[in-house]
Amino acid sequence: MTHRDPREELVEHLGALRAFAISLTRNPTLADDLVQETIVKAWTNMDKFEVGSNLRAWLFTILRNTYYSLRRKRKRDVEDVDGSIADSLAQKPDHDGRLHMRDFRVAFDKLSDQQREAIILVGAGGFSYEEAAETCGVAVGTIKSRVNRARARLSELMGLSENESIELTDSVTAGIVTKQSAA
Repeated sequence: MTHRDPREELVEHLGALRAFAISLTRNPTLADDLVQETIVKAWTNMDKFEVGSNLRAWLFTILRNTYYSLRRKRKRDVEDVDGSIADSLAQKPDHDGRLHMRDFRVAFDKLSDQQREAIILVGAGGFSYEEAAETCGVAVGTIKSRVNRARARLSELMGLSENESIELTDSVTAGIVTKQSAA
């Protein structure tokens, strides 16, 4: 007795597979995806199908097992539509911070002594402009000017545009480069 190639019979079972998938998922789109995955699995594993046995039952078993596997997987998965969870878990590679830090040190060494002193006091030390001015024995406007010029020069030397910020892992260095200070 000769049997038809089971691949030729697959199309005949699509309607029943879809109906079964909809009954499981209660969602036509997910059901279509499930049927598609079932057909792909059946096609790639056709050598495991016993010719002469019930193809429909075999396909339904594949669909059912695929559905429950996906359900188990989805239980463990966390839906992160906007990517906020992934962003909170992501960590920049350490080497980026080291490269930025090396660039920063080279640029920082090119500043004048007065600019380095002012930016360290205000940016890294957390001094107010008034406290930094008093420490250096100069006017508040002079400290503000030195800090502003130092930050501009660092940005220029590091190739940062006006709106671009550098991502540093070192909070002290970040405080020096950013325009936030204890005013």
